[in-house]
Amino acid sequence: MKKRLLLLIILLAALGAAAYWFLQRQKGEVRREITLYGNMDLRQVALAFNGSQRIARLLVEEGDHVQPGQELGVLEKDRLEASVLQSRGKVEAQRHVVERLENGTRPEEIAQARANVQSARVDLKNARLRHDRLKKVVATGAASEQDVDNARTEMDVAEARLEVTQKALDLAVAGPRKEDIAEAKARLRADEAELARLQTELADATLISPTHGVIQNRILEPGEMASPGKPVFTIAVTDPKWARTYVTEPDLGKVKNGMTAAITTDSFPGKRYEGWVGFISPTAEFTPKS
Repeated sequence: MKKRLLLLIILLAALGAAAYWFLQRQKGEVRREITLYGNMDLRQVALAFNGSQRIARLLVEEGDHVQPGQELGVLEKDRLEASVLQSRGKVEAQRHVVERLENGTRPEEIAQARANVQSARVDLKNARLRHDRLKKVVATGAASEQDVDNARTEMDVAEARLEVTQKALDLAVAGPRKEDIAEAKARLRADEAELARLQTELADATLISPTHGVIQNRILEPGEMASPGKPVFTIAVTDPKWARTYVTEPDLGKVKNGMTAAITTDSFPGKRYEGWVGFISPTAEFTPKS
């Protein structure tokens, strides 16, 4: 009888120990999970054209699902396209100016400058001979002092022309100045920057969706003037989804950024959304908003 009683006591102790271990395990598992309540946030994006032109077309309606990179609307582009073409022509012309200066004077131009110098020398030689002849015969009356003065003037003009052509030859041989090349390159960079700005304005004439979402409101219509300060659409962001929940004070220290979470909603109780803690507010709300 005593043995049976002792065995019963040992069995009850074992069952008690097992129950205690099970309860402690269950309690530990519960402590590793926190159940929070809140609501799904609706994040919106207000989209506007980054330009001031008349709207040509809008490609989506309210309720349409949109993807990142999808075209939503287009402005009138005639003026912008004409400006881009004009600027592209200026860039091309200035690029040729830089190439011409960097290549220097062509051999044919130097040869032409040498020929001009030779021609000026011949003209000066003839002018001197005529002047000398007239000066010799002026005493005999075969020529007047006026003729001699005219011949001297022609000789001075020939000397000046020879000097001018010689300097032109020297410049042709030396080639363009470094300062001229630098100036031409600076103008080319300015023209390229202007072309890039106009191309950006042309690209901005197409409104692109930045995210996954649903068109909530279509505010403007084709024919109206668009501007950066006038939204055309509002988009409800669908990816990623945000849930705002509230943590009680005893659990505040248990929540950290990056922790995983499983989210369910009343609308779809059987569906779980995998997520994580992305933001913890630095301020408390003692009366959470409904």
